[in-house]
Amino acid sequence: MSQDIHQERILILDFGSQYTQLIARRVREAHVYCELHPFDMSLADIRAFAPKGIILSGGPKSVYEEGAPAVAEELFELGVPVLGICYGMQLLCHHFGGVVVPSGKREYGHAELRRQGTPGPLFDSFFVEGKSPVWMSHGDHVEKVPDGFEVIAATENAPVCAIQNVARNLYGVQFHPEVNHTPRGEVLIDTFVRKICACHGEWTPGQIIEDAIRRIRGQVGDDKVILGLSGGVDSSVAAALIHRAIGDQLTCVFVDNGLLRLGEGDQVMATFAENLGVKVIRVDAEERFLGKLAGVTDPEAKRKIIGGLFVDIFEEESKKITDANWLAQGTIYPDVIESAGAKTGKAHNIKSHHNVGGLPDYMKLKLLEPLRELFKDEVRAIGEELGLPHQMVWRHPFPGPGLGVRILGEVKKEYADILRQADAIYIEELYRSGHYEKISQAFAVFLPVKSVGVMGDGRTYEYVVALRAVETRDFMTAGWYPMPYEDLARISNRIINEVKGVNRVAYDISSKPPATIEWE
Repeated sequence: MSQDIHQERILILDFGSQYTQLIARRVREAHVYCELHPFDMSLADIRAFAPKGIILSGGPKSVYEEGAPAVAEELFELGVPVLGICYGMQLLCHHFGGVVVPSGKREYGHAELRRQGTPGPLFDSFFVEGKSPVWMSHGDHVEKVPDGFEVIAATENAPVCAIQNVARNLYGVQFHPEVNHTPRGEVLIDTFVRKICACHGEWTPGQIIEDAIRRIRGQVGDDKVILGLSGGVDSSVAAALIHRAIGDQLTCVFVDNGLLRLGEGDQVMATFAENLGVKVIRVDAEERFLGKLAGVTDPEAKRKIIGGLFVDIFEEESKKITDANWLAQGTIYPDVIESAGAKTGKAHNIKSHHNVGGLPDYMKLKLLEPLRELFKDEVRAIGEELGLPHQMVWRHPFPGPGLGVRILGEVKKEYADILRQADAIYIEELYRSGHYEKISQAFAVFLPVKSVGVMGDGRTYEYVVALRAVETRDFMTAGWYPMPYEDLARISNRIINEVKGVNRVAYDISSKPPATIEWE
């Protein structure tokens, strides 16, 4: 991308906290570009990155342990503002001669932060009437702050919870401002990047699109590009963005595996081929997929079959486009972070789903990934800016294998057709009742068991459908959504009356953990 919207950027050094991605998202929400890198990033690379500010994340280690994660000694001499969060604050204190000790009482969960002294520029907008609820997650605490630092706040169990050295632009907090459980946390992070680091906030959807278009045109030139269009958010936004940049040089291959939601194949074609004028090759592969899945019940085996056959079909179609030089993918920033974490072992792993995976090396296509710097919420925002339908852009996550892993056990056309109808009724009712956008993910599951029922004056022996709805911020943990009884009753009644083959509906009230969000 061009320099414009990358000139002002924040560096986040990751010490292994489960919340590090949330720090990056909060910085981006302040419309400032940031990147997440391992804590041992070299000083030369940090200088080359030229950050306007540095954030040190939390982490599971103790600063006094042998071999504890640390940063380059000269980092604090670069003259840029630094904010340490949890372990990051302890490291900051330890580096400058403060004392960090194990807490007599560990502090996890909600706490009340109380102001001490006069807040400096980072904290003056954070407190309300001298206090603020925060989220804690630490086993050590700072017992003595270094010379030049002052204590700004404490909790009942931690005497040092916020510190500052205004002269050197060094700040630290023991709590986690990046999580939802710290209600005014976004104010603190916004203040750090916009006020302390003097960033203007140029990372906006319109600017991102303009910059991406320039970069795509610069990379691709007059070459042809192919993209595997799944109908999911990432591949859809990637297709719309690339088409905006290079028009007919893009060809999308849409493999309809027969495991999509009701009417989804036609919706994809209407949105891209008819409304946006994108060249889309639609491959009707339902029979091939269902044939390969016949008799297979193991979830992992089903995933491998569906993924492998997709690659085979995509390759078959790609060979027909003989003058293509580029393969476009909807890779997003969490995918990049996970990949880096797998290589270094330092970044935490977050489950991600690639739109196209495992393509053979001999395809010899260069990779185009215009979304690789963006989080999912940023992808959705630019999707709307590009004119994609709101319901497509903000649709709940859908697994790569589609209904193949929402039909428990063997996948059959009869089961897929039943599930499609039940799921469509469920989602329609969630939209109608206003619940859909409050829920992080909702879907129906087909259970291959029959139960006895009564319809009219006759006995029935038909299938069971389960409904799932969860609330989550990061999909690492999730709570079941408390659906009002009257809405559940209406949804159940419609499914049983309108979907032939179903006589019982159940609602899943399991949280993650111990359950997963998807059933398979």
